Amino acid sequence: MDWTTLIWIVLLLLFVAPMVRLWLVQRARVRAIRRLERMRHSRAIVLIHRAEILVLLGLPIWRYIDIDDSESVLRAIKLTDPDVPIDLVLHTPGGLVLAAELIANALCCRQAPTTVFVPHYAMSGGTLIALAANQIIMDPNAVLGPVDPQVGRYPAASVLTAVARKSANEVDDETLILADIAEKALRQMRATVTRIASQRMGRENAEALAGALATGLWTHDYPIGVEEARNMGLSVSTDMPQEVYDLMSLYPQSAARRPSVGYIPVPYRRRRDGDQGEERQR
Repeated sequence: MDWTTLIWIVLLLLFVAPMVRLWLVQRARVRAIRRLERMRHSRAIVLIHRAEILVLLGLPIWRYIDIDDSESVLRAIKLTDPDVPIDLVLHTPGGLVLAAELIANALCCRQAPTTVFVPHYAMSGGTLIALAANQIIMDPNAVLGPVDPQVGRYPAASVLTAVARKSANEVDDETLILADIAEKALRQMRATVTRIASQRMGRENAEALAGALATGLWTHDYPIGVEEARNMGLSVSTDMPQEVYDLMSLYPQSAARRPSVGYIPVPYRRRRDGDQGEERQR
């Protein structure tokens, strides 16, 4: 075998290996989804966003909820009989309000129960979707987030606050237009949250929830944990199935960057009385 042939074989392997690896991961994901469905007797839908890296250029691509996501989720819901429960695994920083609202509206119209699983975080638009579920199941350390609208680079509530602190001759026309859009966005989002949440709780509680989540009470990245979510009136459980964690492990963060976290990936258990040593691996 000459060097030219060897080089071509190596290049072919470098090209084929990632495709084979991706195919194997996709098959493993399908099997994990099926295990969750068999255990829960439901239709499982996964909406997981990770930072992806372009293979050749090494450039990061940040994923968010977009219209393509909403179309895919709506299609999956359409393919599900009305009496079949739906489980939605959410892991997202948020995204387009329109896309999240479309998904939430579709879940609100379901006859069968819907459950949203949040293994780590479902911020902004992810929280809006979670509000449409009959039950939210979160990891004890998982978080939701506010759904206050953003206008350009700024929170809508902050735009209005800034304008209110200036006199009329200090504000230019462009800022006034931005403030008008911000006011409309806040009003619309508050009404949307009230409408979605009132499907699962009383109108009065839904309005109070909208006042907390959609008005800029906190910064947009404020983490809402399990207890705070419960205090807001949301039906939250921490009974997260192991199948959800297994599914999340098949959506790893891109390995193009050197990892900053390291550990031995096996469960550790403290030894029972009478055993030697303090810990053991299982």
